[in-house]
Amino acid sequence: MVPLSFAGHDFIALPQAALFWPSRRALLLADLHFEKASWFARLGQMLPPYDSAATLDAVEALVAATGAREVWCLGDSFHDKGGAARLPADVRARIAALTQAVDWTWVTGNHDAGLDPEMGGRIVVEAQVDGVILRHEADPTDSRPEVSGHFHPKLRLSLRGRNVSRRCFVRGPGKLVMPAFGALTGGLDAGHDAIRKAVGARAEALVPVSGRLLRFPLDA
Repeated sequence: MVPLSFAGHDFIALPQAALFWPSRRALLLADLHFEKASWFARLGQMLPPYDSAATLDAVEALVAATGAREVWCLGDSFHDKGGAARLPADVRARIAALTQAVDWTWVTGNHDAGLDPEMGGRIVVEAQVDGVILRHEADPTDSRPEVSGHFHPKLRLSLRGRNVSRRCFVRGPGKLVMPAFGALTGGLDAGHDAIRKAVGARAEALVPVSGRLLRFPLDA
């Protein structure tokens, strides 16, 4: 767990690609993409159908480890609007139990705008929490402090002749973009123009590792 200050609040950046808000005991997650494998299977690309269970295992472990009382999922929690209907029965039951055990909020994204209300929890387009906007995709026209997902940022480096890729947070003056949490999610280079435009100048990639927050300026 690594301290991360943003918008006057103290957060903890977790190496599992999540953010914990101690003062609220809130766990923030982005881009779970439940049932991504089954979506690809319908298109003829067969993948092991265990991504939803693996992602949920990780969510349950973090809720237990942090003692979270709130969970905020910042959009694209399901890979498509039919994802909830394709969930295995046992995974669906576990999600339902989790949304009843904590104060759970689904923020909708571009993939899951038709989120099934039977999954439990609240469904919102965005929320303002203690002065911080929680939404799926960063809005560069909104000057309010904002935490979002959508871009699946990854930091890619070449170290001693080896290419290294790590999920990362990207922070700008008033924006914080979270990495994707889902088991089958890919990633967009943290320095990509789309991310840079979303967070503004003086952006930096943040990688929590071994109790430290490594910072990599993206304007260099």
